[in-house]
Amino acid sequence: MLKNTAFTLSIFIIVAIALAFPDAFTQVGDYKLTGLIVPLLMIIMFGMGTSVGVADFVRVAKMPKSIGVGLICQYSIMPFIGMSLATLSGMPPEIAAGIILVGCAPGGLASNVMAYISGANLALSLSLTAFSTLLAPFATPLLMSWLAGEHIPIDAVAMFWSITKIVILPVVAGLVFNHFLHGKFSFVDKAMPIVSMVGIVVIIAVITAAGRDNLITLGFALIGIVVLQNVLGLALGYLVAKLIRMDEASARAIAFEVGMQNSGLASGIAVEMGRVATMGIAPAVFGPMMNINGSILASFWRKSADKHRPLDMGTESLERS
Repeated sequence: MLKNTAFTLSIFIIVAIALAFPDAFTQVGDYKLTGLIVPLLMIIMFGMGTSVGVADFVRVAKMPKSIGVGLICQYSIMPFIGMSLATLSGMPPEIAAGIILVGCAPGGLASNVMAYISGANLALSLSLTAFSTLLAPFATPLLMSWLAGEHIPIDAVAMFWSITKIVILPVVAGLVFNHFLHGKFSFVDKAMPIVSMVGIVVIIAVITAAGRDNLITLGFALIGIVVLQNVLGLALGYLVAKLIRMDEASARAIAFEVGMQNSGLASGIAVEMGRVATMGIAPAVFGPMMNINGSILASFWRKSADKHRPLDMGTESLERS
């Protein structure tokens, strides 16, 4: 919890600095720092791939219903929440498209941390993050074409290639690395979480600086929208899971998977589309907000879990994974 709080705090500090001194995060010499976003995301995705092994895919075969429910919730609840909020808010078209883009992104790695803290079904959380990410090149462009097409033109084929380049190729490279070189470069496993956190902080700083004017103009309204988007995702993910009689630990995992999106990937897509200062703003705001809300919920559920041990699949799942 302390590490997670420090990470969230560091994001707020860097956002404040980027707002106060945007020139320091927009360009160094002739090089525009937005060019760092996609390479950093690829490194983060490679790290995700190195943390996945054959056992993770075997584990999926043992919980097909939970995986199916989680993926359906992931790519239905959040996209339609995003579309509804973007439409009702009356935001400028490209800002509205960014809100929808957050909803159409796959689950984020932060959901796994929250699942572990809260005593949720960690095996399910890890599996859903991996498989929603692998589905993203197909699901995200289709959903964006359908839901955001009225706000901006969407090139689904170009978006498919962007997500494949940013996500699939690095993850596959990480899988290959893990399979053939597992244990031979232990420093990689130790370094990747730190590299990922630093990468996310840098990405948010660059996007904040690039979209400073829009963020200042729309700041409080946009923060309110993305907070509501996150809270609704968490609540509806949990509610749907409970309505179909899933166990408490699995319902918690699905809540985090649905409510906590890969905002970094959404930012990378905005960069690839040349709209980082507009479409990229909502993902940049969503990231810190979901970490705050997720931390609060995870802490609350952790206290509840401590009172009612044992809870089905919490830390035991982490040890197995």
